[in-house]
Amino acid sequence: MTTDFVGALRAHSRQYHDQHPLHVRMNAGECDPRQIRGWVANRFYYQENIPRKDAAILANCPDPAVRRRWVRRITDHDGTGPGEGGIEAWLRLGEAAGLTREELLDHRHLVPSARFAVDAYVGFARTRPWVEAVASSLTELFAPDLMAERLAAFEKHYTWIDPQGLAYFRARLEQAPRDSEHALEVVTTHCRDAASQALAVRALSFKCDVLWSLMDAIDRAYPS
Repeated sequence: MTTDFVGALRAHSRQYHDQHPLHVRMNAGECDPRQIRGWVANRFYYQENIPRKDAAILANCPDPAVRRRWVRRITDHDGTGPGEGGIEAWLRLGEAAGLTREELLDHRHLVPSARFAVDAYVGFARTRPWVEAVASSLTELFAPDLMAERLAAFEKHYTWIDPQGLAYFRARLEQAPRDSEHALEVVTTHCRDAASQALAVRALSFKCDVLWSLMDAIDRAYPS
């Protein structure tokens, strides 16, 4: 039963946003600087909300062993001091792509439908049972391949971006496998019956929809 469950979770790779038309074009080098900057600026809203999502999971989780490991996700993104962490790395990506920090931080380029998608995800983590929120994070199962392809595409096609600005992608090559392994361990431990497993699969499907909707929003706002 566990093997079938994990297979059902992994099958969502077919719904992952790496297959979105915008992502395909971006990896093929077909996006212009305005489109890349639009993607970076709108995706930043997702990045800066990841620690809030994870804090919501921590707040709802009664298991100290899970909390001790999960909290690392927050420090990965927030850092342990100024100038550290994934959010800082994304700000540097924005600067490398020609955006200012102010443009990213004040959300002047954020389109409403992108904000709505991200807020829906944070709301899900706050209001749904914590194991379902953990299950929704399992898109990280598919992230390492995406990050490797994205990094290669940016280095090949978007040479106008300072390579030092790509540090976020390099870091996630190591962080995502670690995080997804823990999340999968949690979900398979706590979802032992058909009903709970169905809810976990549904949570992961919801997260895939969030990421796809975010790409839809950016694609519409920055057409070719």
